[in-house]
Amino acid sequence: MLLVLHAAVTWVLVGLILTIQVVHYPLFARVGAAGYAEYQREHVTRITWLVAPLMLAELATGAALALRPPPTVPAASAALGLALIVMIWLSTAAVQAPVHGRLSHGFDAALHTRLVTSNWARTVLWLARGVLVGWWLSVALT
Repeated sequence: MLLVLHAAVTWVLVGLILTIQVVHYPLFARVGAAGYAEYQREHVTRITWLVAPLMLAELATGAALALRPPPTVPAASAALGLALIVMIWLSTAAVQAPVHGRLSHGFDAALHTRLVTSNWARTVLWLARGVLVGWWLSVALT
């Protein structure tokens, strides 16, 4: 059951990061200078309420799976899954969150480009996690 919950949370986050990366972040450039700072602050507040519980759930279930992998999940791949989560958290804390903080003072094209470009790392990491947990489920269900 833990594996199914973990996979569900991971795939919700995969869908969310793809939406953010392909749709939402690129549209930041079209908000307009007059309302951008307020828009950015509101974005951070709203997205945090959505993403934080999901990321915490992914971290908790990923750690539990790494500590006690199900019989069908190789221990090394469970450790890899947790390592990918840690890399996502590090990227979020070290890159994306500070850029959002700076953008909350007003739109800056260079910062916006940095946000969109650097966020590809998280997007790829979450996609890799989605493939990994998909594999775990396929093995567990066969």
